[in-house]
Amino acid sequence: MNDTSKRPLRLGTRRSKLAMAQSGQVAEAVRQLTGRPVELVEITTYGDVSRESLAQIGGTGVFVSALRDALLAGEIDFAVHSLKDLPTGQPDDLALAAIPPREDPRDVLIARDGLTFDALPKGARIGTGSPRRMAQLNAWARDLGLEIETVPIRGNIDTRIGYVTNGELDAVVLAAAGLARIGRSDEVTQFLETDAVLPAPGQGALAIECAMTNAPLAATLAELDDPYTRAAVTAERSLLAALEAGCSAPVGALADLLVDEQVVTEMRLRGVVGTTDGKTLVQLSTTGPVPSSREEAVAMGRELAAAMLDKGAAGLMGERAL
Repeated sequence: MNDTSKRPLRLGTRRSKLAMAQSGQVAEAVRQLTGRPVELVEITTYGDVSRESLAQIGGTGVFVSALRDALLAGEIDFAVHSLKDLPTGQPDDLALAAIPPREDPRDVLIARDGLTFDALPKGARIGTGSPRRMAQLNAWARDLGLEIETVPIRGNIDTRIGYVTNGELDAVVLAAAGLARIGRSDEVTQFLETDAVLPAPGQGALAIECAMTNAPLAATLAELDDPYTRAAVTAERSLLAALEAGCSAPVGALADLLVDEQVVTEMRLRGVVGTTDGKTLVQLSTTGPVPSSREEAVAMGRELAAAMLDKGAAGLMGERAL
C-alpha cells in the first residue's frame, strides 16, 4: 500500500480568524471524503500585512498569490480562498477543483443601538473598505432622503465591528457569510436586501484550488462542488472580467436561481456599477435558462456586461491600473 494515502493532506489558508474558520470547515469535509487527516498550513499574504487600502495595493489577488505560490512549490496540497478574492483569470497550472454550496451572499449592516439603515441619524458615518458598497449605500441613502457619510476602513471583522462599539462610527457594512462562518450573525442589525445593495461577484462562496498535476486530489475535491453555485459565480465573475474591473472598481453582481415549486427553472443575473458617491449607477439584469456549461455561464455574464457598457458603465469605473 502506498504510504502517501495516509500522509496528512496540507491545506493552505490565510491566518485571519475568518480564513481559519472557513478552511477548518473544508478540512473537515475533506477528512470525511478521504479518510485522511488534513492539517492547516497558515500562510501570510501581502494583503494581510499591508496597511494600504485594497484599491492602492491592487485589489484582487493580494490575498491569493502567496497561497498559489505555495501550491505550485508543493508546500501545500490544496488551498481555500474566498472566491471574491480570486482574480478573474484562472492560471493554467491550477485547478479550481470545487466551489461548495454558497453561504448567504448578502451584505449586512451592524449599527449602533440596533438601528436599521433607514433609521440612522442625519450625517451617520458608515464604515466600509469597498467602493462597490459605498456607491450603492450612497445611492440608497439618496433614494430614502438620508444624509450619510461613507468612511473607508480596513481590518478584520473584530476591528471593523470595534469601530461601532467604541463609538467612532455609527455603522459598518460587512458580508453576511463571513459573520456566519465565525458565529457572529447575532450582531447583525439588518440584512441588506439585494434590491438595494448587490454583493461583490462571488461573495459568500469559497474556492478550493489544487495543482493541475494532482489529478487524483482534484477528482476527490470535485465531490464538494455545487454545480448551481458554480454556474452562478461563473456568470458573476464573467460579468466582472468583461467590465475589466478589479475589486477596486465598484462592481456588484449576483446570479440567483429562480425556483418554481422546488424546481430550478431559470437563472437571473443582476449587475451594478457606479460612482462611489452614488450619484450615477448603471444597473441591469438578464434572465435565462440555468447554464449547463461553463461556456453558457460565461456568455451570460459577457452579454450583461456588454449591455451595461452600452449604458455608460465604462465611464463610471475611474482610471484602471494597467
